[in-house]
Amino acid sequence: MKNLKIAVLIVLLSGMNVMGAVKNNTTMTMNPQKTEIATFAGGCFWCTEAIFDQVKGVISVVSGYSGGHVKNPSYREVTRGTTGHAEAIQVTFDPSVISYTELLEIFFKTHDPTTLNRQGADVGTQYRSAIFYHSDEQKKAAEEIIRELNREKIWKDPIVTEVSAYSKFYEAEDYHQEYFSNNPQQGYCRIVIQPKVEKFEKIFKDKLK
Repeated sequence: MKNLKIAVLIVLLSGMNVMGAVKNNTTMTMNPQKTEIATFAGGCFWCTEAIFDQVKGVISVVSGYSGGHVKNPSYREVTRGTTGHAEAIQVTFDPSVISYTELLEIFFKTHDPTTLNRQGADVGTQYRSAIFYHSDEQKKAAEEIIRELNREKIWKDPIVTEVSAYSKFYEAEDYHQEYFSNNPQQGYCRIVIQPKVEKFEKIFKDKLK
């Protein structure tokens, strides 16, 4: 009887070791979530951030400055138009949920890419329309959608969106992050951003979180 109990115990312990090995092997072979980054400039970053925050598959959106020649620029410096930077957003997304091309579609349909260095009443090179690509694939996708939109004459004027290689992104000051979400009653938010967000929600219902 004693030998039988020992045999049973050995079997149980062996089973536990096998299960542990399987579990450990499963853990080792699991891949971390794959993410990609897109960098867009489409006028005031308060607007673009508010829109892309709501996109399904987007993990995070950070407001900042890109495309300039001055290191660590401040908002005051960028608004003077002397640093070469555009107000931009850095979008981290899951390509298994939303593709870069789909993000480009949202980008082009939620701002005016035909006005040079201007979005509405916001005027200056810091408000230019720009795509800062992170790979040759992103560059190709951006150029292709621009050709297609120009060919379809979606707008009466040609697209002037800058397509440039990404070099550096400087995160904007803390008070700029989630500005619309934190200041929904502020005048600019109600008059300018809210209508853009509502337009986006209407056109891209299937892309909302």
